[in-house]
Amino acid sequence: MDRIEGRNAVIEAYRSGRTVDKLFVEEHQTDGPIRTILREAKKAGTIVSFVTKERLNEMSETGHHQGVIAQVSAYAYATVADILRKAEEKGEAPFVILLDGIEDPHNLGAIIRTASLAGAHGVIVTKHRSSPLTAVAVRASAGAVHYVPVARVTNLTRTMEELKAAGLWFVCADMGGQRMYDLSLTGPIGLVIGNEGEGVSRLVREKCDMTAAIPMKGEIDSLNASVAAGVLMYEIVRQRTEFGQ
Repeated sequence: MDRIEGRNAVIEAYRSGRTVDKLFVEEHQTDGPIRTILREAKKAGTIVSFVTKERLNEMSETGHHQGVIAQVSAYAYATVADILRKAEEKGEAPFVILLDGIEDPHNLGAIIRTASLAGAHGVIVTKHRSSPLTAVAVRASAGAVHYVPVARVTNLTRTMEELKAAGLWFVCADMGGQRMYDLSLTGPIGLVIGNEGEGVSRLVREKCDMTAAIPMKGEIDSLNASVAAGVLMYEIVRQRTEFGQ
């Protein structure tokens, strides 16, 4: 399921440890069960949206939402430590994909699929402005979510600082950057892919060590986010292979 409806069902989802990506609560509801749900949401760091009853009726698949609908992950998230541990266990320099606001679940799934094939050790997504691991994303990954750890973080720039302390450096996709062929993309590396429309955000770009541009010769000046991610991942694979990494 991608959604859980009803007060008791949502409370039990939290108490069982289920990851709730987003909570939709009918505005002006303040009774006991709703307050309990909001306390659980706060503890879990869930994004909460207060909406009208009409909006919940539109979203509801059961017709019995009781003023609350939870959007849940179709797959369990890993941690950043899990990703680094996977690289260590394989005896390889970490290769991590960081997604700065990828909102389309099809793009998310496609990127995870390519990350698996390219030998990346994990994917990091953000809680805000990003697609969660819905059933659509899982299907688009063609099962790759079972092999590639996906971690979800609140603050991507802080996570990048922590990874830098662990020895990683970062390259982000940007049309104004250097040609990817002219960059050294070896060693412990994090590849940052930005939002489908806006690209990599300013604060995240400032944390990157370099920017990589994909050479393009046609009349269209941009690539789909998942395609751009794939092209850059395989340039990293090419260089790592060339240097025996």
